[in-house]
Amino acid sequence: MADQKQNIMDLEMLRQTEMETLENPDVVKKVAVFGAGIMGRGISELIASKGMEVILIERDERAAKEGLKALEKNIDEEIARWTMTESEKRAILSRVTVSSKPKDAIHGDLVIEAISENMEAKRSLLVLVDSIIDPNTIFITNTSALSITEIAAGTERQEKVIGMHFLNPVPKIPLVEIVRGLKTSDETFHFIKSFAETLDKTAVEVFEYPGYITTRVIVPLINEAIYILMEGVASAEDIDTAMKLGYNFSKGPLALADSIGLDELMAWMETLFRELGDQKYRPCPLLRKLVRAGHLGRKSGRGFFKYN
Repeated sequence: MADQKQNIMDLEMLRQTEMETLENPDVVKKVAVFGAGIMGRGISELIASKGMEVILIERDERAAKEGLKALEKNIDEEIARWTMTESEKRAILSRVTVSSKPKDAIHGDLVIEAISENMEAKRSLLVLVDSIIDPNTIFITNTSALSITEIAAGTERQEKVIGMHFLNPVPKIPLVEIVRGLKTSDETFHFIKSFAETLDKTAVEVFEYPGYITTRVIVPLINEAIYILMEGVASAEDIDTAMKLGYNFSKGPLALADSIGLDELMAWMETLFRELGDQKYRPCPLLRKLVRAGHLGRKSGRGFFKYN
C-alpha cells in the first residue's frame, strides 16, 4: 500500500513537470552533460532533481557506467544522512541516461562540459561538439579559472559559449558564477541566468578575468594555510579549527582543499600564477609534494587529512 501511494506521488510529480513544460515552450527539457566526475555527477543530479532529463556522456562505456554507479552511491549517502528520500532517488535516476557517444549531445537543449580543468581538452571537446549540435544550442563550460574566450575560439558559436562555475557539492552550494567571454551575447547570458534560477541557484555575473571571483579569492587563503602547515607553525587540525572558530568558516581551508581535490587546486593556482604573474598564486611546495605522491584529498582517501 505504501509503495502504491509512493508511485502515485511520483506520477503526479512527473505530470506537474510535463504541464510546466507545455505552458513554457522555451523551458529546457533535456541537457547533455560531458564528464561523469565529481562535478559532472553533481550537475547531473541537480538538473534531474528539477525535472529535466540528462544525458551524461563519458569517454567510453565503462566510464559511463561507473559514473552512473557513483551517482547512485552519492544519492544513497544523502539518503543515509536523511537529506533525500528513496522516492527522490528514483525520480532523479529515471531522468538520467548515460552514453559514450558524443553525437548524443545533439538531443540536448543545452550542453554542459564538466571535464578536467585542461584548456586543450576543453577546446578540443568544444570543437567536436560544435560540429554535432544545432547552431543555436548554447554550450556551457564549467571551469574554475580558464578563459571562456579561449575555450570558445575556433568554433562557429562564440557568442553562445558561456561559463557556469558551479561549486562542489553542486546540489548544496546555492551559488553559481556565470562567466561571460569576450563574445558571449547578452541573449545567451540572460537565458543562462534564467536557467540558473530554475536550478534554485543565485547567479552572479562575472566578466572574464583569471579566477573570476570565488577561485581568485579562495586560492591565496588556502595556499597560505598550506605554507603555515609546511613551516611547522601549527598542525592541520589546529589551522582549520582556528579559521572555523575565529572567522566562522563552515569548513577549514585545508579540509576545503581536500574537498576540491589537491590536483584540481594546483591546476587553479598554476593558471592564476601563469596569467597574473603574482607570487601569491604560486603553489606551495608542500601542495606539489602531496600531488606527486597521489594524496589528492577526499577522492584518493588522503590529503591533508585521512578519509575513510
